[in-house]
Amino acid sequence: MTEEIDFILESTEESMNGSIAHLEKSFLNIRAGKASPQMLGSVFVDYYGTQTPLSQVANVNTPDARTLTIQPYEKSMLAPIEKAIMIANLGFNPMNNGDVVIISVPPLTEERRRDLVKQAKAESEDAKIGIRNARKDANSDIKKLEKEGTSEDFCKKAEDEVQNLTNAFIKKVDELLAAKEVEILKV
Repeated sequence: MTEEIDFILESTEESMNGSIAHLEKSFLNIRAGKASPQMLGSVFVDYYGTQTPLSQVANVNTPDARTLTIQPYEKSMLAPIEKAIMIANLGFNPMNNGDVVIISVPPLTEERRRDLVKQAKAESEDAKIGIRNARKDANSDIKKLEKEGTSEDFCKKAEDEVQNLTNAFIKKVDELLAAKEVEILKV
């Protein structure tokens, strides 16, 4: 019976790790005024009729904290890359000089920073919901095992372990959010 409980605990931890990974990925898309190639991670370019990630048709660099340069592997891709960046609606105004597409990342206004903090808080709340759902699923699996005859002490101990996991992961979410808030609000 303990193998089943161990399996429940492992799958719960895996699920909670997935929530953290998703949160970290979401935080990469929340820009804090500093240019980063990940800012263009959601851009897909029409590459000969196929929607292709920007990173597969061009090299994205950050020569300084306020500029992104996109060097296409084929010169004919300059216009489609510009169009794709506009369609992605990221708030950027791409310019091309015939060789590369250049994006100047505007400094964030105070209001925009507050909006980004709200967005980060919403993402972290979603992660917490995912963690709590994993806890709920684990506890219901443990209750089933208890009905099937697993000792009450084993089940109580397992529920305590699930709660400890939940507390640890919620704390991690709060730490990630605090770090992201500092990054966003830093001028």
